[in-house]
Amino acid sequence: MAYTALYRKWRPTTFADVKGQDPIVTTLKNQILTGRIGHAYLFCGTRGTGKTTIAKIFARAVNCEHPVDGAPCGECPVCRSIAAGTSMSVVEIDAASNNGVDNIREIRDEVQYSPTEGKYRVYIIDEVHMLSPGAFNALLKTLEEPPAYVIFILATTEPHKIPVTVLSRCQRYDFRRITADIIADRLRELADYEKVDIEEKAIHYIAKKADGAMRDALSLMDQCIAFHIGETLTYDKVLTVLGAVDNEVFSQYLRSTFAADTTGLLLQIEEIVMSGRELSQFVQDLVWYMRNLLLLKTSEVGSDVLDLTEEDWIRLQEESRSCSEDELMRLIRIYSELYNQMRNAVNKRVLLEVAAIKTARPAMEQDLESVLVRLDQLEQKVREGVTVRTVTADAAVPVPKEAAADEKPVVLPQAEWEELNLITEEWDRILNSIERIAKLSLAGTRVEPRGAGHLGIVFYDNMNYNMCRTVGALEQVKQYVEEHYSKTLEFDARLAATEEKTPTYVSDADLSVFHTEIEIEEDE
Repeated sequence: MAYTALYRKWRPTTFADVKGQDPIVTTLKNQILTGRIGHAYLFCGTRGTGKTTIAKIFARAVNCEHPVDGAPCGECPVCRSIAAGTSMSVVEIDAASNNGVDNIREIRDEVQYSPTEGKYRVYIIDEVHMLSPGAFNALLKTLEEPPAYVIFILATTEPHKIPVTVLSRCQRYDFRRITADIIADRLRELADYEKVDIEEKAIHYIAKKADGAMRDALSLMDQCIAFHIGETLTYDKVLTVLGAVDNEVFSQYLRSTFAADTTGLLLQIEEIVMSGRELSQFVQDLVWYMRNLLLLKTSEVGSDVLDLTEEDWIRLQEESRSCSEDELMRLIRIYSELYNQMRNAVNKRVLLEVAAIKTARPAMEQDLESVLVRLDQLEQKVREGVTVRTVTADAAVPVPKEAAADEKPVVLPQAEWEELNLITEEWDRILNSIERIAKLSLAGTRVEPRGAGHLGIVFYDNMNYNMCRTVGALEQVKQYVEEHYSKTLEFDARLAATEEKTPTYVSDADLSVFHTEIEIEEDE
């Protein structure tokens, strides 16, 4: 006898077998028990959540000769005929391939005739969003005023594509994703019945991998069993079949990223490639792993919300202490963009290696997220007592040397010198009092005079210079000075020239003291 795939063999035949959609099942059973059966239903939800399955069970239940608690008995001739697909009372239509006006007109002509068996003629239209505009228009009148013995069940994964005129004529039921725990329970039940020896950790991984779709979980299980027929299905074997990697690999990968160990990252990618793992799947799972880390750091969620085992939960808690929210947000953005690029890429490995180097070296990027990560790294090094060397973004603009001892000072009017001296002495306090990103953009700058009531900010880092104007740092400095020093000063910015030296400023009052002639009286 031909082999039957697990998702077909284990498709629910009664409402009691349906898992994870209790509110919908209860509502439909109550409608059957009370006779309050609608004429049009819209089942919405992602793939593999039970839309078509429940539609078929409902079609049998409304026509069953001896329903049991609102569910089909499965024994009467009508139930057996519908289950075998030979009944003329239940018609299944795939709108993806039958989406024209003529197909709907055939339905409109057929509904004029009462069912030959059972009480209702049920039309199940799958992927109904694929119908053409003309087909939807042809369906409207029949949906609005169908014969009493006709029921329409429309199923779709994209309800937003269905015209509002159709939506308003249907009872809408939204099928939610099935939790990993419910899927795992079903897989465990299946494994016991099929006499498959499988590790608990492997069951949980397949359940999580299914992403809320029971059908996907059964298909993945079928694939793993077929590959290791007659053997114990271990967690490592499941990872091998599905081209996935263990969470420990993600942990090691992130540790290398945070340590800026590009060599280690490239060696790990080499190992992943040589072991036959699918790189797109690796990136997708890595993003999910970092998502769990971010949720753990920014909210008080438990392991049940994140669908994690106790072992993975403990590892994540330890991992979360070694990274910041800014770092995780940046990595999630980069690898999410990478995943979209890899979907149609020829050489996925090159894209992954470039992304790995980019994430390990934030200085290569000039966006604000990367700058914040660099700041976090510098602050961490300072806390650890590591001496931090200033590195400029533009190699052609070195940090200026201090003024030579014999260099002539720049003479300023007393009022300008006092303004310059005040802001220079208070510069660190000012920077610590403005927004963090503005403070970051002004790092490594100095203040210079530009005339009465006017000061300039000199930048030695091209990236900081550009960022300063973007985040409005000078406006924040001006506002702070007005509020705390009762002075209205104008500030502008410039980029230092190559080999520019820092001058020494003195006031004209001080200089006059130095130039006072000293008269020496001679003894008479």
